[in-house]
Amino acid sequence: MSLDPIRHVISLLARLPGIGEKSATRIAFALLSNPKEYAHSLSDAVTQLVERIRCCSICCNLTEVDPCRFCEDPERDHGLICVVEQVPDLLAIERTREYRGVYHVLHGALAPLDGITPDKLRIQELLRRLQPESASEHQDGQEPTPKRQVREIILATNPTLEGEATALYLRKLLGTLDFQVTRIASGVPMGGDLEYIDRATLARALKARQVI
Repeated sequence: MSLDPIRHVISLLARLPGIGEKSATRIAFALLSNPKEYAHSLSDAVTQLVERIRCCSICCNLTEVDPCRFCEDPERDHGLICVVEQVPDLLAIERTREYRGVYHVLHGALAPLDGITPDKLRIQELLRRLQPESASEHQDGQEPTPKRQVREIILATNPTLEGEATALYLRKLLGTLDFQVTRIASGVPMGGDLEYIDRATLARALKARQVI
């Protein structure tokens, strides 16, 4: 016997992060209350999303074109690579409009208890980018061009146990290479009151203090 269409849609929506069964139910009935054209447009958009979006062959960003717009932009500083866990982290950094380097997306963070080991992340792709002897070949068969010299790697993984473990692993892995490896600062947020800041965050803020 076929599954009831409403229940089927609800069960699929509930598998998305941040959406429970109640939210999935509201979304399903909202789709039914809208014109059919909206549901068809949404279906087509999701199909295009999964069919056309792929990983950038250089930085592993999700993109429709390869290389992605960041890797292709000659105005960006290609000697500066910011390593992030996920694409939303990349977008968050872009929203600051303070960073003009390029990126590398790991697609996760180390979590051995959950089966996420270094081989499950895009670490080997990062190491390939950093080999000065290597050359990147054009897909059209032209002569390869030398890679641009990397000056600094910024480890911008999240300030969680998994993010810190990933940053520490990468720091040890990249320590023998000839460029600077830095870690983004963390601590007291703008507008925050020290009285209400948790102990771990305040401790990190004190350790990361700077001369002014």
